[in-house]
Amino acid sequence: MPDRLMLLDSASLYFRAFYGVPDTVRAPDGTPVNAVRGFLDIITKLVTLYRPTHLVACWDDDWRPQWRVDLIPSYKTHRVAEVVEVGPDVEIVPDPLEVQVPIIRETLGAVGIQIVGAAAHEADDVIGTLATTATLPVDIVTGDRDLFQLVDDGRDVRVVYTARGMSNLEIITDQTVVTKYGVLPSQYADFATMRGDSSDGLPGVAGIGEKSAATLLAAHGDLDGIIAAAEAGQGMSAGVATKITNALPYLAVAPTVVEVVKNLDLPQVDSRLRPLDEQKRTNAAALAERWSLGAAMNRIIDALDAVDAP
Repeated sequence: MPDRLMLLDSASLYFRAFYGVPDTVRAPDGTPVNAVRGFLDIITKLVTLYRPTHLVACWDDDWRPQWRVDLIPSYKTHRVAEVVEVGPDVEIVPDPLEVQVPIIRETLGAVGIQIVGAAAHEADDVIGTLATTATLPVDIVTGDRDLFQLVDDGRDVRVVYTARGMSNLEIITDQTVVTKYGVLPSQYADFATMRGDSSDGLPGVAGIGEKSAATLLAAHGDLDGIIAAAEAGQGMSAGVATKITNALPYLAVAPTVVEVVKNLDLPQVDSRLRPLDEQKRTNAAALAERWSLGAAMNRIIDALDAVDAP
């Protein structure tokens, strides 16, 4: 199999695991481990199905960076549990999941999966940087459609989209984005800026929905072209032009919030997947016993053993 890099939107996947596996699944000391087991099984399925040779678990070192909030104060506001004066705000996370996040990190380390995050940035920005600078074909695994902006058939960067569940994964390519939204992946960030996204606290341009945004991008190429046409009163109705010009303060800052960062200075890691050596197998077995991970740990070890198989 040719080399291929897989980038995991880790929080997206461990939240899915948490809600997909009953929280009655617990370690001997009573600690819930449903998200840990579920996340391991998700990775096992992805490695078995798509056969990546390299894999990185991309992490939200800051799920709501202050620089994005400074530009759009409503950004992810509804998900804030506590505002922190210095450092990342506290996200609303169910207690039974929060206690499992350190165990997830420990377990990934035990099986040799690298975790990469960046201060003051989200996992999306880590993914954006790694996908843009990769010399290998890339699979981005996420339930977040904002990452469709990174899809690029020319560089063989695609999204494995999990929104419909792990039993109904969807491969997102250039044509998929065009078919779904009527825009190219390179236009998707501008499209999302205009459409807005209530789940991220992005208001969008009032009166401009998906169809209108796609029509404007088809006619004018990008957001700059749309704004120029609106200000000149050309190429669109007076009503649409008014909607665009009324939203200029928002449009001046929103693209920076919506576009993923592609130039982070990230640590160099060895992301190649390998079978575990005997010492690591012993350590993984001890970890599995401590947290009652059982068959889930065995399955991911078997999947790693098969990575180099023909």
